[in-house]
Amino acid sequence: MMNVDDDILYDDSGNETSGDDVDFVIDDNASNKELQSYDDDYQYEVLSTDDIVQHMVDCIKEVNTVVQIPLTSTRILLNYFNWDKEKLMERFFDGNQDELFKEARVINPFKKVNAVKPKISNKLLGTEECDICFMFFPPTQMTGLECGHRFCYHCWNEYLTTKIMEEGVGQTIACAAHNCPILVDDQTAMRLLKDPRVKLKYQHLITNSFVECNRLLRWCPSPDCSFAIKVTYVEAKPVGCRCGHVFCFACGENWHDPVRCALLKRWQKKCDDDSETSNWIAANTKECPKCNATIEKDGGCNHMICKNQSCKADFCWVCLGPWEPHGSSWYNCNSCSFRYDEDEAKAARDSQEKSRAALQRYLFYCNRYMNHMQSLRFEHKLYASVKDKMEEMQQHNMSWIEVQFLKKAVDILCQCRQTLMYTYVFAYYLKKNNQSVIFEDNQKDLEHATEFLSEYLERDITQENLVDIKQKVQDKYRYCDGRRMALLDHVHEGYEKDSWVYSE
Repeated sequence: MMNVDDDILYDDSGNETSGDDVDFVIDDNASNKELQSYDDDYQYEVLSTDDIVQHMVDCIKEVNTVVQIPLTSTRILLNYFNWDKEKLMERFFDGNQDELFKEARVINPFKKVNAVKPKISNKLLGTEECDICFMFFPPTQMTGLECGHRFCYHCWNEYLTTKIMEEGVGQTIACAAHNCPILVDDQTAMRLLKDPRVKLKYQHLITNSFVECNRLLRWCPSPDCSFAIKVTYVEAKPVGCRCGHVFCFACGENWHDPVRCALLKRWQKKCDDDSETSNWIAANTKECPKCNATIEKDGGCNHMICKNQSCKADFCWVCLGPWEPHGSSWYNCNSCSFRYDEDEAKAARDSQEKSRAALQRYLFYCNRYMNHMQSLRFEHKLYASVKDKMEEMQQHNMSWIEVQFLKKAVDILCQCRQTLMYTYVFAYYLKKNNQSVIFEDNQKDLEHATEFLSEYLERDITQENLVDIKQKVQDKYRYCDGRRMALLDHVHEGYEKDSWVYSE
């Protein structure tokens, strides 16, 4: 059996820009992180990749002081339980330990293992045969896991490199032997890997797995950001990363108050799939009564000719019957009364009207949602424009502090647009009642105030209108912020009182 050195672990977080050789080292003097809070009562920490590694090491050490097994085995067990220390402890002491280690694919360190005997060569005494390359090596050039399967160092290195670099596997690399489920521990992987880049990639995979599996951790979703957020409990609350990105910890989307995560997910799926395409087809097309080809009416005449070359049926757009009985007049569907079915025709009209109404309703809310989203995408241009105006105002004998009201106005404008964007998702699924009417009134007030604020910020600033514009901007952004908070408070009150009723 291999000896497992307990003095291991994880140093570099997997920052793949480094090219130096690395070892896993524990830093016991890591500084404590201060809790932050974007929301009044929801505290969290922003962790760098080094902080994440140290947090992982601390979790492993904390558990290992109790279970007293090799650190790398502890890491594998924790990963198996998605880094839930309580579940691991409960299972470790209350369950069947043999079964636990088997499920986690770790050799039980408390039992003597009947390891596979080395494959000694009969041709070359004192050598072992590698079952991967089928070459003979001295025992010192062969190694393996506690399961006893041994291979040459070169084959191990090639096997691990392929798993890590090509397959992207880190925490669940199994023994190289056929059908052996035992996982390669971190110490062995780092000892056998030769290329520093592969080692760093392996560390990156282990660290990423730690964050992805841990329900109290979440990577910042902003592109190219390497920070993670650590919370004490999971809730749909806003968290702000050091990069400036604010998102919902529960779902990882941009902060989406007042709509809840489930409804937002439902909306995004509706926008992504083909449901609205189907609605448009149902509302604006019919099928040829002969070949069932889908046809769109592109003119005023109700005389339709199917363009399917193998069909070319002549039929009436209104009743879908053959065109010939309609006579030579422009349109007289009543001449087909012997074929007219009132119930069937009413059902068809009702179905098409419902599809058309559903499509129009969706487009109403979607267009407004997309309009605010588009405006937010120009946020950086707006800040740049305001920065120029602030510099211009300082040239009109205003101090740096005095012109900060413009940046404050843009901050509130962007907050209002983001809130408004998600109110249209909330409103789309909302059924009419007294509370929904109040919500729509609040939404309308905020919409109007936001557009006025946006208009003020786009005005030219001169020496003559400087004082007037400042006063109007300050008054308007304070009003906008107040209306936004009133809207959100009303929605949250409705959540608490269960006032909102949603459509199916």
